[in-house]
Amino acid sequence: MNSAESVKTPVADVLVGALVLALFSLLLAWATRGPHYAAGTGTIRLAWSALPQDAAYSWLRMAAAYLLSLGFSLVYAYLAAFNARWERILIPILDILQSIPVLSFLPVVLEAFIALVPGSRLGVNLASILLIFTGQVWNMVFACYHSFITVPRDLEELARSLNLSAWQRFRLLELPYAMVGLVYNSMMSWAGGWFFLMACEMFSLGNRNYQLEGLGSFLQTAANRGDWGAEGAGLVTLVAMIVAMDQVIWRPLLAWADKFKVEGWQAEGAGAHSAILRLLRRSRLLAWAGHHLWQPLGEALDQGWARAGRTARAIPGVGAVLGLVRALVVAGLFYSLFAALKDAAHLLAAVPAAAWGTVLAATAATLGRVAAALAISAAWTVPVGVWVGLHRQWSARLTPISQIAASVPATALFPGLVALLIHLRGGLAVASVLLMVLGTQWYILFNVIAGATAIPEDLREATHLFGLKGILLWRTLILPAIFPYLVTGLVTAAGGAWNASIVAEYVSFQGHVYTVFGVGALIAESSAAAHYPLLLAATATLALTVVGINRLVWRRLYQKASQRYTLS
Repeated sequence: MNSAESVKTPVADVLVGALVLALFSLLLAWATRGPHYAAGTGTIRLAWSALPQDAAYSWLRMAAAYLLSLGFSLVYAYLAAFNARWERILIPILDILQSIPVLSFLPVVLEAFIALVPGSRLGVNLASILLIFTGQVWNMVFACYHSFITVPRDLEELARSLNLSAWQRFRLLELPYAMVGLVYNSMMSWAGGWFFLMACEMFSLGNRNYQLEGLGSFLQTAANRGDWGAEGAGLVTLVAMIVAMDQVIWRPLLAWADKFKVEGWQAEGAGAHSAILRLLRRSRLLAWAGHHLWQPLGEALDQGWARAGRTARAIPGVGAVLGLVRALVVAGLFYSLFAALKDAAHLLAAVPAAAWGTVLAATAATLGRVAAALAISAAWTVPVGVWVGLHRQWSARLTPISQIAASVPATALFPGLVALLIHLRGGLAVASVLLMVLGTQWYILFNVIAGATAIPEDLREATHLFGLKGILLWRTLILPAIFPYLVTGLVTAAGGAWNASIVAEYVSFQGHVYTVFGVGALIAESSAAAHYPLLLAATATLALTVVGINRLVWRRLYQKASQRYTLS
């Protein structure tokens, strides 16, 4: 840290305190104001004066979903990466969950939360948050899992030689090593939340319509009414929020995460920079909190986990009790799974044989669009991502621009694309592939940028000294170095493409519904009509297809990445 950054200023303290008070006031207003909510009573105003409030509501839902995603990702990925028994269970479950589109969760989630808090908008808001969570979480889990299983072996051996506890290894080694990928994928998770925001703030279930005040509902209502002025104002507000997020949150986090890069000290001063981060480092309030709160908390957790481990080993029967608790939890999970499968079997039995043929054909049609979207996305994101990651001066300039482009939800632009393409040859079939590309290419791009940025400087200098260029350079250094990140990007992009099929193949625009044959359209139609047997059949077929692809293709590539392409 330079001397300028070490100077503490009262301006930074005022800004930090004002930010905390503003967030607290916003949360308090959101929680206490507003009437009871019932289906069909939500009204969305298209007045421009409503945009600040709508944007704040959407941001709060996104933030709540992100915090839930972050905690879930760290716990889930850690169990899968460092416990062989859990890995055999959790990774297949993850394959299934990340392949299920957002609207497939809608009936269960919505009915559960409305029953939990009937007559209150809290239930519908919780349902919206959980739906946004399903659009954010999976790529974060994959990123953490990939980072945990590719921690350099020499660092693992060093941690063991120092007798670090499991908690200390997580805090001092595994989490810092995963930080760069986690920050990049957090940016993508937030962008994924924007992508599905309109579907998560306005939804129909049978003859019931739910509309929550928010930017997603504003954009969807404006598009449906053909109010292009309101649509433009909503998009301007969205871009302003994205720019503010980039400057205030993502750029400081990227600059802060630079210190966690392998051999990052060799590129001192070459990484990302942030004026906000420099300002926060001058805050006496944050410095006091770090010294008197965060540091003691970390030490207390270290000591607490160590004492808990010694106590568990010293007291007879503790291991048996913990084993019994684990057995009861597993038994409860299996019982719940059995009950769910029993109900699912009754629903699937009600699906006619002819409908199964339609489901299979629709899944094959969507698979073709997903493959086309991945091929188009990878064709430009891999070379561009590598170039951006290897040129740090351009990375600092282009990453914010790409983050803004990634965060603008293609679903907000899609009504205009439909209006342009619906009468052209190919129509919605072409437009649906385009929407998948717009929604999934960023997963690959940001992971490739992260992989290229993480290439150690000494390896780059070695290839320069040996005069490696062109294809030989790609084969020797670049592709092996970015391979684990590329696999993560392709896996999450494929999952995003399957998810995007529900909005790419079924579009409501100015009172008309446009569809193209595919499993996404089938899921959207059956969800809107509350046709649960067909919804379950389409979702199950989609999940089985994605799991099969993951096991046959992506899982093998992950194993290859962990065995051959790790920095060790």
